Amino acid sequence: MDPKPQDSQNSEGKPPSDHQSHLPIVPFTSITLSFPQLLPTHFISSPKISPFSPKIPTTIKIPSQISSLFNLSLSSTTTLPTKSLLKSTVSANPLQNPLPLNPRRPSDPSNPAGLRRASVVWFRNDLRVQDNESLTSANNESMSVLPLYCFDPTDFGKSSSGFDKTGPHRASFLIESVSDLRKNLQARGSDLIVRIGKPETILAELVKEVGAEAVYAHREVSNDEVKGEEKIEMGLKDEGVEIKYFWGSTLYHIEDLPFKLEEMPTNYGGFREKVKGLKVRKTIEALAQLKGLPSGGDIEPGEIPSLVDLGLNPSAAMSQAKPVSNGPLVGGETEALQRLKRFAAECQAQPPKETKDGNNDSIYGANFSCKISPWLAMGCLSPRSMFDELKKSASRTVSAGKDGDGGMNWLMYELLWRDFFRFITRKYSSSKQRNIAPVTACTA
Repeated sequence: MDPKPQDSQNSEGKPPSDHQSHLPIVPFTSITLSFPQLLPTHFISSPKISPFSPKIPTTIKIPSQISSLFNLSLSSTTTLPTKSLLKSTVSANPLQNPLPLNPRRPSDPSNPAGLRRASVVWFRNDLRVQDNESLTSANNESMSVLPLYCFDPTDFGKSSSGFDKTGPHRASFLIESVSDLRKNLQARGSDLIVRIGKPETILAELVKEVGAEAVYAHREVSNDEVKGEEKIEMGLKDEGVEIKYFWGSTLYHIEDLPFKLEEMPTNYGGFREKVKGLKVRKTIEALAQLKGLPSGGDIEPGEIPSLVDLGLNPSAAMSQAKPVSNGPLVGGETEALQRLKRFAAECQAQPPKETKDGNNDSIYGANFSCKISPWLAMGCLSPRSMFDELKKSASRTVSAGKDGDGGMNWLMYELLWRDFFRFITRKYSSSKQRNIAPVTACTA
């Protein structure tokens, strides 16, 4: 005899077998699916159903474990074959929200999908890893970073007056600073690409070679530098590469000034009154580990040029050398930080010396001067780093001057003068500020 089908046994109302009675009972829950909300009506045509055909139930049972994963409580208005249930995965109207051609970068840079594949950091007068916003931002926002320094031929040679645009001593200091920057980058897992040529040409070539999506750099202030920035920005924009500029050459940030740059006072006294009480931004700590170089392109680091390579005579530089009262000037961030710490220690060791007018703003240091300006000019040290270091070790040299003594203390006074000249230079380098009254240094 052929065994009866299982469904016929159940239809006759026979009790289940012992094996069936021991099966675990899985709780079920009921949901209903509304297909018009899953697919538009023009995608699915209602099947023709005979009045004598059995109706497909609008309620199906699934285990509660599965129902906990899907919150579906939709009532059905159209009877559809169960086979189409598994295929309905499109939205209500896919034409209303078309997918973008290019994936969008999430705003959260910590998400790996939001990181740029490759970026270039263009070093200029910011030859340091400490308090370098462009370097830090590029590493936080990119999967690989290519640091670059260009020896621009237009910065060397003779001027229209017949003088060296860059003398041998300054060129030697620059070469030492670039060499020290390369060592500091290599110690953090990166390197410095060095080239001789126009930055706009070299940047365009390297960006294409490594497939960089952005260039990071600090802004400068002089007229020629501003024009160069505009030229580079337009060239990279045509290639679809973003350029991100930062500000890091002054004690006060340009965005924190209590006035628009074009409305900046043209004399130091007015500038000083405007910025009184302004807070100095915190320094950006150097990253212990940097992103590696882009894998594409197989970029050669390049050799750091000599004075001869830059068109200068080394023997003439030696013959013109003069003895320096506080030792030779060695370029680089490493030397700058060491000098700053020595100067801070000297200031802290010496008691304040009261002057004839009753002020205690005198600073001893090396020959009554910190002699740190060459490193500030090259960007081996930022004014904010100098401010923070001296504030920690010799607070009296950087604390704001009391109104009763008629002025600020010595160091803040000097740093403010430096800020004034850089901001005013940037103001008149702007294309909108070319023909304006001259600057006056009057402090009254």
